[in-house]
Amino acid sequence: MAESRPKSRTLVEPLSQFDLSHYSRSSPIRSLSISPISDCQVLIYIGTQSGSLILLSLDPTAATTLHVPNTTPSQQHVSFLKTVSVADSPVESIFVLDDVGKVLLLFCDQCLFLTDSLLTQPLKKLGFLKGISVIAKRIRTSDSESTNLLENNSVSSLANASTSTGQRLLQKFGSGIKANGVKVKEEEQHCRGDNVFAVIIGKRLVLIELVNGSFVILKEIQCMDGVKTMVWLNDSIIVGTVNGYSLFSCVTGQSGVIFTLPDVSCPPMLKLLSKEQKVLLLVDNVGVFVDAHGQPVGGSLVFRKSPDAVGELSMYVVVLRGGKMELYHKKSGICVQAVTFGGEGGGQCIATDEECGAGKLLVVATPTKVICYQKVPSEEQIKDLLRKKDFKEAISLAEELECEGEMAKEMLSFVHAQIGFLLLFDLHFEEAVDHFLHSETMQPSEVFPFIMRDPNRWSLLVPRNRYWGLHPPPVPVEDVVDNGLMAIQRAIFLRKAGVETAVDDGFLSNPPSRAELLELAIRNITRYLEVSRKKELTILVKEGVDTLLMYLYRALNRVHDMENLAPSENSCIVEELETLLDESGHLRTLAFLYASKGMSSKALAIWRVLARNYSSGLWKDPAVENDLLDGCADVMSGREVAATEASKILEESSDEDLILQHLGWIADINAVLAVKVLTSEKRINQLSPDKVIAAIDSKKVEILQRYLQWLIEDQDSDDTQFHTLYALSLAKSAIEAFEEESGSKAFGTQMGETRSSGYGKNSIFQCPVQERLQIFLQSSDLYDPEDVLDLIEGSELWLEKAILYRKLGQETLVLQILALKLEDSEAAEQYCAEIGRPDAYMQLLDMYLDSQDGKEPMFKAAVRLLHNHGESLDPLQVLETLSPDMPLQLASDTILRMLRARLHHHRQGQIVHNLSRAVDIDARLARLEERSRHVQINDESLCDSCHARLGTKLFAMYPDDTIVCYKCYRRQGESTSITGRDFKKDVLIKPGWLVTR
Repeated sequence: MAESRPKSRTLVEPLSQFDLSHYSRSSPIRSLSISPISDCQVLIYIGTQSGSLILLSLDPTAATTLHVPNTTPSQQHVSFLKTVSVADSPVESIFVLDDVGKVLLLFCDQCLFLTDSLLTQPLKKLGFLKGISVIAKRIRTSDSESTNLLENNSVSSLANASTSTGQRLLQKFGSGIKANGVKVKEEEQHCRGDNVFAVIIGKRLVLIELVNGSFVILKEIQCMDGVKTMVWLNDSIIVGTVNGYSLFSCVTGQSGVIFTLPDVSCPPMLKLLSKEQKVLLLVDNVGVFVDAHGQPVGGSLVFRKSPDAVGELSMYVVVLRGGKMELYHKKSGICVQAVTFGGEGGGQCIATDEECGAGKLLVVATPTKVICYQKVPSEEQIKDLLRKKDFKEAISLAEELECEGEMAKEMLSFVHAQIGFLLLFDLHFEEAVDHFLHSETMQPSEVFPFIMRDPNRWSLLVPRNRYWGLHPPPVPVEDVVDNGLMAIQRAIFLRKAGVETAVDDGFLSNPPSRAELLELAIRNITRYLEVSRKKELTILVKEGVDTLLMYLYRALNRVHDMENLAPSENSCIVEELETLLDESGHLRTLAFLYASKGMSSKALAIWRVLARNYSSGLWKDPAVENDLLDGCADVMSGREVAATEASKILEESSDEDLILQHLGWIADINAVLAVKVLTSEKRINQLSPDKVIAAIDSKKVEILQRYLQWLIEDQDSDDTQFHTLYALSLAKSAIEAFEEESGSKAFGTQMGETRSSGYGKNSIFQCPVQERLQIFLQSSDLYDPEDVLDLIEGSELWLEKAILYRKLGQETLVLQILALKLEDSEAAEQYCAEIGRPDAYMQLLDMYLDSQDGKEPMFKAAVRLLHNHGESLDPLQVLETLSPDMPLQLASDTILRMLRARLHHHRQGQIVHNLSRAVDIDARLARLEERSRHVQINDESLCDSCHARLGTKLFAMYPDDTIVCYKCYRRQGESTSITGRDFKKDVLIKPGWLVTR
C-alpha cells in the first residue's frame, strides 16, 4: 500500500467555468456527463436537483496558460445551448450513447427517460420498467474476454414479464419482438451489443439492451436488497451495499462476496477504470483495485478523506472532497496535484473523457458551477519539472508515459538529452553523461562544441537543436566551468543575504576548484565519446569523435589510452593532431597514428628519433622506470620498443628503399627484428635478394646468414651463388669461432664462455655455427665445394673437409680424415658401407695398421673393423695385411672367428647347392608326369567352349583341365582358358607339382 504525499506538479490546469445560477433556478447540480463531438467541441450534460437537464458546449482547443493559484478561469470558452425540464425528481445518472446519438437519464423517482444528444426532441419516458434504483452500462474490453449474451440467453419481451408460446415462435422464425409497442428485426436489435445495461429493481438484477430506441430484456438474476452502486466489466457485475461488495456473473448468474464492509463505514462507491480494465472499490478513504474477477491487483490508494466522487484521467485517479480536488497516481499512489475550489463549497460530481475521448478533459461540478480543466500536455509537465530542477521526477514521468504508450521512445531519449545538458551546465558532469548515454537519439556531435571552439572542422555537423530552450547554447567546457563557478559565488553571496537560489547546496557548502571540475568534465565527456565510437556513425562524425577523444586523452595525460587508440582502427584526422602531439612530446602516439594512416615514412622517422634519444640518454626510458618500480627484468627498453614498432611497419611494407634505409639502426638494436623485417611474408612484393645482401652491414654476419638460410630453406632458392655465399659465410664464422675457442682454452676459460661467438644469449641461432655449417654442407648440392675447401684448407675443420672431399668423390682422403684425423671408426666404417666395395674395408684396415706421420698403429680400430666386417673380407688378404707387430691376443680371436665364418659360409653354400639340385629334379619329374598324363576322348566328348562334339578333331587342354576344340583354341589363345583365367598372370600350381623333400 503506497502512502500518498503531495507533489509539486501541475497535471491539470483550469480551462473554463460556467455559473448555472442564471439557468437552473439556483437548483444544485446532481449529475454530470460529457461527450466529445470533435476536437473543438465537447458537450457537457448537467442534471440538477430540480429535474432539469442543461446542455453546454465547450471548446477545449482555446489557448490557456498554466494554472496559477488563486486565479479564476474564464467563461468565454463555454456556451449555453439548451435546458430541458423533465420532472420534479433529481437527475440521478446521465449516460451519453454516442454511437446512437441518444442520452439516457435515470431520475431519483426510479424512472428512465431517453432523448437525443442535442435535446431537440421531447424526452420519452420508458415506463415498462419501474422501480429502478441503480443502472450501469456494460464495458467490454475484448470479445475474447467477454461473452455474447445473445448467443447464450433467449431474449424476452419487456412488454410482459413472461414470454408466451407465440412470442417464442416468432422469435424462432426471426420476426422480432415487440418492445414498448415497436417491432424490430432481431439482427438489428443485437448487431453489436454496445448499449447493454444492468439495472437494479428491488432484489432483481435485470440485463437489458437498447435497440432502436427500445429496450429488450436479456436476462434476470436474483440479486440482493439495498444496492447503492454498480459496475459491469466483461462478464462480471460488481455491486456495492452497506454490507460490502459482491460479484455476479452475467453468464451463469452465480454470485460471490468480494469482501464485507465494517459496521460503521462510509457508503460504498465503485469506479470503473477503463484504461487498466480494473475496478476501484472504496472502503472509507482507501481505494482497492480489483480485476474483472474481483481479485485484488496491484496496490491500493490511501486518500486524505473519504471522497465524494471519483474519476479517471489517464494514469491518475481524481477524487473530490470538501471543495478540493486531488489527483493520485494509480501505481505509486502519490498525490501529484491538489486543487482547491475556494469558497464554492463541496464538489459533488466529476466527469472525464477517458472512456469516450483522448483522456485530456476533466469537468468538476460544485453545487452551482461547472469548472473545466484540461490535462497539461506531457511535454509541458516535464518542462515544468525541469525548470524546478526536479530531474528525477521528470525522468520518472517520461518513463511512465513511455511505458503507457503515451510518449514515443524517441521523446524519452529527447528528455534524457535535455536533462543531460541541464546537468552539464549545473556542473554535474557524471550525471549529465549518464543521461546522454540513455538517449538513443542524441548525436555525439552535440558535445563537440564543449570540446573545441567554433569555428572548427566539425562546426557544421553540430545539430542546431536547442531542445526546449532550457539551457544556454553550447560553449567550451572551460567556459561552462567558469560560468558555473561564478554562479556558485553569486549564490553564496545571495544566501548570506537570505535569498534562496537554485544552486546545489553541496557546491555552496564546499565549493569545488576549477581544476577539479575541469578534470571531472573532461573525464566524463571522454567516457561518452568512448561509448559513442562503438555506434553506427557517419564518417565525418566518426572523425570528430576519434579526433576529439584524442584531444581529451591528451588533456588528461592518459598516455596508455592514447597509445591504444592511435594504432587501432580509428578515424582520427592527422592534420588536427600532429602539431598538438608533437609539441606536447607524445611522439610515440604520433608515430602510432602515422602508422595507422599508412604514413610509414613519418612513423619510422619518429621511431628512429626515439631510439636515438633513448640510447643517448636525452629521454628517460619508461621501461627502465617501470623496471625499478615493479622489479620486472623482462620489460623491453625504449630502444627495443622503438625498433619493434618500426619492424612491424617494415614487415608489411614493400618499399625497398624505405626498408633498407631503416634496416641498419634496427639491426644495431636487435638482429632478430632485422631478420623478421627481411624475411616477412606479410608484404605483397618480396625484396630483391641482391639489394638486401648488398645493404646488410658486413659486420652483421648472423643477419646475412639468417637471410641466406631463409632464401635457401624457406624460399627454395636454387641459385648457386646464394648457396656458395652461405657456405663460405658459415665456414668463415666457424673458423673464427674455432680459433676463439682454442684461444680461450689456452687461458683456461670455461666452455660455456668460449662458445659465445658461435651461439649464445645474443645470437639469433639456436645451435653453434659449426654444426650449422656441417648440416648445410651435407644437405646442399648447389654450392661450390672447391671454393669452400680453399677457405678451410688450413683450418682444423676436419669433418667439414671430409664432407667436401666426399662431395668431390675423393674417397681416400675422406677415409683418412675420418679414420686418422677424427679417429671416428664408426663414421669410417659407415662410409665404407656407402662405397659398397670390399676393397674399401681393406683400404681402411691398411690405414689403421699403417698409420702415417709417425702415429702408432690403431690396433683396436682394426680389430673392431675385423669384428664387424671380417666375414666379408678375404682371409688371405687380411693375413697379408696384418702387421707383424700386432699383438697375437688381439687378432687371434678375430682371425679364428673370421676363418670359422669362412668355412661356415662354404659348407652352407654346399648345402644350398644340393638342395637346389633336389628341387630342380623334383620339378623336372613333376613336369614329366604332367606331360605324360593321358586324356581319354570319345564320341561323346564336347568342347567346353562351343560345346561341339570333338570326335576325331584336334583339341587342346589347359592346365585347369578344360578341353576345347582347335578352332576355339585359336580364338581363345594358349594362355587364357574359357574360364577367363590368365595363366601368365595367375599361375596354377597343383599339389602334385610341389617338392615334398
